[in-house]
Amino acid sequence: MTIYQKLILVLLRIAIGWHFLYEGLVKLANPNWSSAGYLLDSGGFLKQIFFNLAANPDILKIVDLLNIWGLILIGLGLILGLFTRAAIYSGMVLMIFYYLSHPPFVGLKYAMPSDGSYLVVNKMMIEALALGVLLVFPTWLEWGIDRWIFSNQSAVSSQQSAVSSQQSAVRKTPTN
Repeated sequence: MTIYQKLILVLLRIAIGWHFLYEGLVKLANPNWSSAGYLLDSGGFLKQIFFNLAANPDILKIVDLLNIWGLILIGLGLILGLFTRAAIYSGMVLMIFYYLSHPPFVGLKYAMPSDGSYLVVNKMMIEALALGVLLVFPTWLEWGIDRWIFSNQSAVSSQQSAVSSQQSAVRKTPTN
């Protein structure tokens, strides 16, 4: 992979990270924010699950907390390249939940306005797929904090493998 390809993938990772981080911070800064309206506007075959989440105030508080801090932590992870694989998987799961709560299928109408017209593919699916692309091209191992975290672990693993190989070789050496 060329340096330009890596740079574009890193910029994509940072841009998606910023989107997650900013969405989480805006929700955190608004003491009146709740996911209730979004959940109650759900459609599709899983809408009852989302309705049930909104119907129970205790569960709704947990959903709101997980949503806000999930967005913030995923965003920070992607921007910094810190625990990036976990951030990518978590971001994909979150985007899939958003997609399933408001699937862009024929015949479904939502009270909340959309910023476009979609059929099957929407921005949630595209962002989940973009995260999938980032997952298969692990640029965070070169450009991110994970580089130092996992390079030390791989160095330790390499040393342990070398010691283990030497010990095996010593045991296999015939003695007279």
